Amino acid sequence: MSIKITDMMDRPDVLLRGNFACAGCGLSVAYRSAISALDKPIVVIPACCASVIQSLHPNVTYNVPTLNIAFAAHASAASGITRAKKMRGEDYTVVIWSGDGGTYDIGLSTWSGAAERNENIIHFCYDNGFYSNTGAQRSGATPRGAVTTTTPAGKSEKRKSVARIMAAHDIPYIATASVGYPRDIYAKSKKAAKIEGYKFILIDAPCPTGWNSDPAITQELGQLAVKTGYFPLYEIVNGKLVFSKQGSKYCDPTNRVPIEEYLDKQGRFSQMTPKNIEDLKKDLQFEWDMLAKLE
Repeated sequence: MSIKITDMMDRPDVLLRGNFACAGCGLSVAYRSAISALDKPIVVIPACCASVIQSLHPNVTYNVPTLNIAFAAHASAASGITRAKKMRGEDYTVVIWSGDGGTYDIGLSTWSGAAERNENIIHFCYDNGFYSNTGAQRSGATPRGAVTTTTPAGKSEKRKSVARIMAAHDIPYIATASVGYPRDIYAKSKKAAKIEGYKFILIDAPCPTGWNSDPAITQELGQLAVKTGYFPLYEIVNGKLVFSKQGSKYCDPTNRVPIEEYLDKQGRFSQMTPKNIEDLKKDLQFEWDMLAKLE
């Protein structure tokens, strides 16, 4: 009999009832799986859905110390907290919990500086592929062909590889994870907490509201993202890339589930033509080829 992930968690109560997350929200699954693995976390949240679902003042559903901050200030604030706690001899795990805007785009400059300084922070990015907080606008994380409010005909550019950008900073730990495999999120968070320096974990987090998908299949979509090769699972430890157990078999393209099974379950891809799908497949294989070079 398998053990429930909530029975594994050291802190299963990090996200309380009454939060404003949408039905099937991938963010909430990612948050519970990741933050529950950490001892004495302090969470810094830039503008994103995570800064909205907390409930209305004076109530709050995050059961850990939380600082809400501007888009581009998260890594600066987290760096200051980390250094202040170290000077006081207090042992806390300082976390950035950011969406696409705070990682791929607007917040890139400050986290890049913190990563270059190798600040002792765990940076989580829950990746839903667009600016969900402000109405589903295109971001650097949006895949080619996806419809957003600013790309009504579908995005024409390739999705940015933020994990490889992060790897160029030579930080000690980078990982990707998916809400389809919450135990993997939990395990990688535990591992990151034991490593000194800047750590980054990118979590694929489906958004039923923006993706126009069934809220009941959020976990299935997370798993399909891995099985189709859309979202590879791996770790980069001190520069060495290792594919994770849940996703290693999909290094071989012949083992992958057809990408169409993933696309067909999301309304954001409803306008894609066969040419769009072929271009997306080329994007995905390009990413795998780049990761193979790191491996």
